[in-house]
Amino acid sequence: MQVPLFRLQCGVNSYEWGKKGNESAAARFAAATPSDELSIQEDKPYAELWMGTHPSNPSKDVKTGRSLLDLCSENQQLLSSSVSAKYGAKLPFLFKVLSINKGLSIQAHPNKKLAEQLHARDPKNYPDDNHKPEMAIAITPFEGLCGFRPLAEIAHFLDNVAPLRDLVGDEVAVEFAKTIEGSDEDSKKAVLKKAFATLMDSSAGDIAKGITKLVELAKSQGAGFAAGGVDSTNGQVLSELVTRLYGQFGQDIGIFVLFFLNFVKLQPGEALFLVADDIHAYLSGDIVECMAASDNVVRAGLTPKFKDVTTLVDMLTYNYAPIDEQKMAPTDYPYATLNRTAYSSGSAVELYDPPIDEFAVIRTVLKGAGAKATFEPLEGPSIVICTNGKGKISVGPTVHEISEGYVFFVGSTAECVLSAEGEEFITFKAFCEVEGSRERL
Repeated sequence: MQVPLFRLQCGVNSYEWGKKGNESAAARFAAATPSDELSIQEDKPYAELWMGTHPSNPSKDVKTGRSLLDLCSENQQLLSSSVSAKYGAKLPFLFKVLSINKGLSIQAHPNKKLAEQLHARDPKNYPDDNHKPEMAIAITPFEGLCGFRPLAEIAHFLDNVAPLRDLVGDEVAVEFAKTIEGSDEDSKKAVLKKAFATLMDSSAGDIAKGITKLVELAKSQGAGFAAGGVDSTNGQVLSELVTRLYGQFGQDIGIFVLFFLNFVKLQPGEALFLVADDIHAYLSGDIVECMAASDNVVRAGLTPKFKDVTTLVDMLTYNYAPIDEQKMAPTDYPYATLNRTAYSSGSAVELYDPPIDEFAVIRTVLKGAGAKATFEPLEGPSIVICTNGKGKISVGPTVHEISEGYVFFVGSTAECVLSAEGEEFITFKAFCEVEGSRERL
């Protein structure tokens, strides 16, 4: 029988938006497990480390070379009977590390029903039929775009960014300003959709002219750009974003989209949760990301990849809110015990628990040699990655060294212990446990 704790070899994907060489955490973490398949090249971008059973880049047991999917298929107790009954022999989540050097894709992920329709219609561009709610937790300082801004901020930009108003048009801009004053929610969302759809339907020629004017204004006006901006995103920040994205993508409609979306900065440990059909884009930084096991993305800007603007415009929820409402605050994880050394040093075990079934993530920070966290058994599988420092991970008599980039699979019903050997030891643990199953342990 497979020991319920074993180290994984995980593959890294190279996309043009990734950080290059050893600047990429995804590359460094992948290279921490020696492999004939990876030799880091300093001029090559490394974007995503994948941890899981997804067939596009499946993880392998380091010792045997066998895929995690094969091992879980042969011994479904690694997953638990409740998880395998609901999701089959594969992990219900995909765990990643992303290292972002340049903006990637104005995008959204389809809900389950739409994913099935898109996959049936266009399997090349939509490679599976699953939905893809996802959560991002910052490892390093991070920048992104997430969800539609408060409508008053969009109205400010329509009034004060002439190239944006030219693309949306006076008639729609006036209707937008009138509708957001005192109308019901359905009317507000409808006019938001109308304004956004009109922008996204702009011709290539109009976009090119508009971008040229926009960049000239951003460079010449600086802090005064967009009439000084708004409270959440001042003129200087907007000016820098426009010129940076223009340098990365040229005449791309996505540069105008940033006036519709919240600009967010995360510090290490801060998180976002992105439900299906919500719009977002990542701009810079390193994050751990967990999602339902899917590779479906509907893109509409800031990308050289396939764009499906009509689908994106039609699928979005058009929910809008300040960025603080998009952030996800962790809570103390109640099923872990810290030893006295960990308690006295300010160590922490925090839970990021989104409102979906497929996954949750635990961030553990152990400070000082000897600090230890003991995790009660889960009736479900886990994947653990170390992002900083070094220590040990153990299940029963099985003990392994763990340091930056090491990835381990922890089987169901296994009590897991993490212990630090240096000043700061940080791990992330993605897991799935079917609701109500804990009571049976």
